[in-house]
Amino acid sequence: MRDYRNLLRRTTAVGAVALAAFSLQVGSASAAPAPDPSGSVHTKVVGGVPADQGEFPFMVRLSMGCGGALYTKNIVLTAAHCVDGSGPNTSITATAGVVDLEDSGAVKVKSTEVLQAPGYDGKGKDWALIKLAQPIEQPTLKIAEDDKFNNGDFTIAGWGADKEGGDQQRYLLKANVPFVDDAACKQAYGDQLVPGEEICAGKLDTGGVDTCQGDSGGPMFRKDEADQWIQVGIVSWGEGCARPGKPGVYSEVSAFAADIKKAADQLGG
Repeated sequence: MRDYRNLLRRTTAVGAVALAAFSLQVGSASAAPAPDPSGSVHTKVVGGVPADQGEFPFMVRLSMGCGGALYTKNIVLTAAHCVDGSGPNTSITATAGVVDLEDSGAVKVKSTEVLQAPGYDGKGKDWALIKLAQPIEQPTLKIAEDDKFNNGDFTIAGWGADKEGGDQQRYLLKANVPFVDDAACKQAYGDQLVPGEEICAGKLDTGGVDTCQGDSGGPMFRKDEADQWIQVGIVSWGEGCARPGKPGVYSEVSAFAADIKKAADQLGG
């Protein structure tokens, strides 16, 4: 069974209690202490460090306990397993423009409609779009249209847990993970992996750096030839968090670039 990295998907047995706990964790000072005056930071997200304000302006936090990125100013690209089908939906709040979720300058916008990847059945095709009630005036993140960027080191970022089974974070954290080829990833996950639709990344030998619960739907990205950020993956699943021999698995964006564009056009984005 896949271990998706959405907070509520991993804690469905407690239902509303999980959502309440998430709200308390984000809202409490103990969830992710601010850096002290000396510059040291008291928490890390599975090998990560705090992101600077404005460093990744396309990052979005979604109220169901997922991440996402601005595909257009009024459409968020996230994971299919973070949403429940397609259609009108005004229940999701997107928070953007800040690294601190309690920052008074945070932009909060409600959803109007969701489009889940056509044919999504819980294995592969793990992408979805969320249309917003109004544009968010932040830079967007372009997506890879072919697999030439599926190599090297990638950047991951999110407000998810700082360790397997840990708390959600108040501050956006970032880390770098190396590409893992399909052959090595298939050794780790066997038939659970969907080559051609999924891309893997992580430190196979040592572990210690990874996305985790609450990071689902967030982007995995790198620089292109013009030194601009480009999204190559969407946080999807993995066995535990940051375990040696168990890399993170991401939806391979380039495999679905045409479908994503078509869906965004359908939403009027």
